[in-house]
Amino acid sequence: MSQSQNKKILQHLKEGKAITSLDALKKYGCFRLSSRIFDLRNDGHAITTTNITKGGKTFAEYSLEGDSNE
Repeated sequence: MSQSQNKKILQHLKEGKAITSLDALKKYGCFRLSSRIFDLRNDGHAITTTNITKGGKTFAEYSLEGDSNE
């Protein structure tokens, strides 16, 4: 399951979209986005993390900096 989630999340990022844990849960049924991001980084993808604070809550937003596997 994690490999198919990795592919979906990578495609999302390649489309120039950022992703948060809530996005990943709603769109791909992924409860552990940070683990999928870890896998993708280990595969050589340059993914940046931006911490966002809204309503007193802080969460991570991930985006693709550039794809080093192409």
